[in-house]
Amino acid sequence: MFVRSFRSWRTAAVMAVLAFAASTARAQAARGGFTLRQVKSYPFPTQLTAAPAGTRIAWALDEQGLRNLFVAEGPAFAARPLTHYGRDDGQELTSVSISPDGQYVVYVRGGDHGGNWTGASPNPLSDPKAHKIQIWSVPFAGGTPVLIAEGDRPTISPAGGVIAFERNHEIWTAPIDGSAPARQMFSVDAGASDPTWSPDGSRLAFVSNRGDHALVGVFTNDSTSIRWMAPSTSRDASPVWSPDGTHIAFVRRPGAGGPPDSVLVPHPEPWAIWIADANTGVGHALWTAPHTLRGSPARTQGGANLHWAAGDRIVFLAELDGWPHLYSIPAAGGEPMLLTPGRWMAEYITMSPDRRYLVFCANDGPDANDDDRRHLVKVPVDRAAPDVLTPGAGLEWTPVVTGDGSTIAFISATAKRPPVPAVMPAAGGAPQLVGAERIPADFPAAQLVIPKKVVFVSAGGFRIHGQLFDAGSASGARAGRRPAIVYLHGGPPRQMLLGWHYSDYYANGYALNQYLASRGYIVLSVNYRLGIGYGREFQHPAHAGPQGASEYQDVKAAALYLRSLPQVDPARIGIYGGSYGGFLTAMALSHNSDLFAAGVDISGVHDWTAERARGLLSNDRYEKAPDAARALRIAWASSPVSAIATWKSPVLVIQADDDRNVRFSQMVDLIQRLRLAHVPFEEFVIPDDTHHMLGGHDWVRVDSAAAEFFARKLGGGK
Repeated sequence: MFVRSFRSWRTAAVMAVLAFAASTARAQAARGGFTLRQVKSYPFPTQLTAAPAGTRIAWALDEQGLRNLFVAEGPAFAARPLTHYGRDDGQELTSVSISPDGQYVVYVRGGDHGGNWTGASPNPLSDPKAHKIQIWSVPFAGGTPVLIAEGDRPTISPAGGVIAFERNHEIWTAPIDGSAPARQMFSVDAGASDPTWSPDGSRLAFVSNRGDHALVGVFTNDSTSIRWMAPSTSRDASPVWSPDGTHIAFVRRPGAGGPPDSVLVPHPEPWAIWIADANTGVGHALWTAPHTLRGSPARTQGGANLHWAAGDRIVFLAELDGWPHLYSIPAAGGEPMLLTPGRWMAEYITMSPDRRYLVFCANDGPDANDDDRRHLVKVPVDRAAPDVLTPGAGLEWTPVVTGDGSTIAFISATAKRPPVPAVMPAAGGAPQLVGAERIPADFPAAQLVIPKKVVFVSAGGFRIHGQLFDAGSASGARAGRRPAIVYLHGGPPRQMLLGWHYSDYYANGYALNQYLASRGYIVLSVNYRLGIGYGREFQHPAHAGPQGASEYQDVKAAALYLRSLPQVDPARIGIYGGSYGGFLTAMALSHNSDLFAAGVDISGVHDWTAERARGLLSNDRYEKAPDAARALRIAWASSPVSAIATWKSPVLVIQADDDRNVRFSQMVDLIQRLRLAHVPFEEFVIPDDTHHMLGGHDWVRVDSAAAEFFARKLGGGK
């Protein structure tokens, strides 16, 4: 079907989606199934935090687009709402923290913190009045939130009563109760960010990014000059104070410049951990990473994850053995100690209040074989003794330790139950759910499929993990060959799991996969190379992305795997994905319309050269990378639009036009090419929302449109 005008298509599309939703709801009710709105009704908790003292915790909860703060306190940990925002207006709640005395909760409302570039606060409802990115505080006991100021990324002083925050690339400060206006803390011509209080709250470390280099500075007061920590031409970042406030550890990388090198050959990325005297600025290298590919910085959550631990030890994360692991090194110098040996990864790392141990989530663990889930692991800072606290078929992530050290709070899910905060004794014991009553009564947990782990081999011998959703095989119903759908996550440094995901974007994909399975489709979620969870070589394969798109071979292998299943109709295999998954969807349709009968491309990249040319050829330097022209040719061949002549299968292209991760021009350009090539396409544009569909109502529209499209094109979903 070809697109008419956008306005007429949008009207027709909305009517079709509404009709589809109504008809499927009636059919599902008749046979005991569930609707898309029911499976999308799950509340999603994020931003879990603990007070520096006591047992108080707080988190943000997204309930179908209504975002509010919730709090609880031990020993009962009964959840209660703290804010009462009543519109699905797409305004994020981030940077949630609790004051040292436990009396206030500070948070940011607004913004798109997952974007690749910044902008005004999103406005997915197209309100005539623009939204702002603002810092608020509210009493933990309850009350009316107080606007502190416009700004972002607040941090509360350990001394209490004051917060520092970023505003217009400068550091500002304000009283936590809003009793006085905010004021600029100090002036740095190059700008400042990443404010980090000293342990006693008397000084503030920060980063001044100066383009080709960056400095770590320390501000003391209005009458004392800013002290720069071992200033150089390097790029310094991630300052961490010593417990006694005398020294600062930070990450150092080389500055920009030098002759351009090959862009097609991988090169080690040097980095080091430095320590400087906070009073004098004199510093030295504590540890320098090996000049190898494995010695390069980890591309996982939190980067180096620097912590200054008890016993005057520095803890950091690196991939020295090919896996993202925690290491510990004396601040006085020495060799790093590997704390978490094994073929598994660590992420979302937090340190206990006494600084003696770390808690994090891992995709496996000692003596385990569970690499497609997340579990909590606890390890001392001075020896390799990791202990898996939450083994089993569940999933657990983002742990924090309460200020009194008695309790670990985290977010918990299963294959059927959506994410819910939970607590457990820090010494070990049975978890207790917090706020599970927020799950709607008609959420269809009992009817969801437990996905099955599958592994198949792709080109180059890569073992590709996937999760297979097949309601028919579980129930014995739906005899005969059925349509199948390949799902591709975005990122690409992500990993889909055997249960609900810890990211709201990918939790939406999990919910849609469950809904499609309930409609009779066999769904295969694919963890293609470039993703996390299977080691550095899997995450950094040769000839990937704009350098050859080698990861597409895993997508093709997924279709061939589905074709090998006796319950799959090989002529009715569809594909969908968002962001990088949208790119791979377009690659599948342009290169293998013989394998993929239809696809839904959400916010995908379609022409790598539109981005690559900016850095390779369109700069103001005479020198160019020696293989710049060749790299652009390969980037073009790695782009879906280069194979438009062999694109035959119908596609639904979806994107929000305030996308801050993938330029909306990628969709505009693709649509013109599809039209000229007479490829059957449909388009769905969401005005004013972002890459992450911050409006809860927009995700329902997108998912409904995708399900309706597959029902028409694959003949399933009845």
